[in-house]
Amino acid sequence: MDKTQLGHIKTEISNGIATLEFYHPSHNSLPGKLLAELERAIYELGKDDEVILIVLESNGNRTFCAGASFNELASIENEVVGKRFFMGFANVINAIRKIPKIVIGRVQGKAVGGGVGLASACDYCMATKYASIKLSELAVGIGPFVIGPAVERKIGLSAFSQLAINATEWKTADWAKSKGLYNDVFDTTEQLDEYIKHFSEKLVTMNPEALKLLKKVFWEGTENWDSLLEQRAEMSGKLVLSDFSKKEIGKFLSA
Repeated sequence: MDKTQLGHIKTEISNGIATLEFYHPSHNSLPGKLLAELERAIYELGKDDEVILIVLESNGNRTFCAGASFNELASIENEVVGKRFFMGFANVINAIRKIPKIVIGRVQGKAVGGGVGLASACDYCMATKYASIKLSELAVGIGPFVIGPAVERKIGLSAFSQLAINATEWKTADWAKSKGLYNDVFDTTEQLDEYIKHFSEKLVTMNPEALKLLKKVFWEGTENWDSLLEQRAEMSGKLVLSDFSKKEIGKFLSA
């Protein structure tokens, strides 16, 4: 079975709140197919007049997002394919950046690599105490290049550097909150969902034009990200072809 074809993207809209869910059986990893569907769904919700804000979440309780699909990474055979794969994450981050709607992140469990990038791209992000984070890219010979601008923008260069260099150790949800990635951390998923419901229902009563302008202000200075993230995707697309990366990705898949 081709695991890159598994998973789903689901959207529900109620009272101005759009819930955008992604799922993949491999710890909510994101192969190119799902990334493209997620990007498309974000743009569609951004243009929907019924939608005032978006809640981005994943299915299940254990892992928010395990980042890139290692099965797909292992199958990359040339730089063109490599760049195209990493552009998947670039395009999703840019979609969140460009739409005129506030995006709230719901992080119920661990976030790795691209999962940290998704959480960082959200305008407001809440999590449980189980939502530890790790940027593991360097451990497989790549580096968090594509998601780096989003992570650095949210938590600062120093904290991003810690995550990028210390690629094998987890940082706790409280650490992530102290650096500004998470706005609130809750003991249980039930508490997280209860507060997100309360917070979202309150936020949709605010002036929608003010929310749109806030979104624009939040992302000032990122106008070059279309070209910047493309350059970063090209860097990662080359590195993933190195003997080091091929060896380490192979170890991960055989573990």
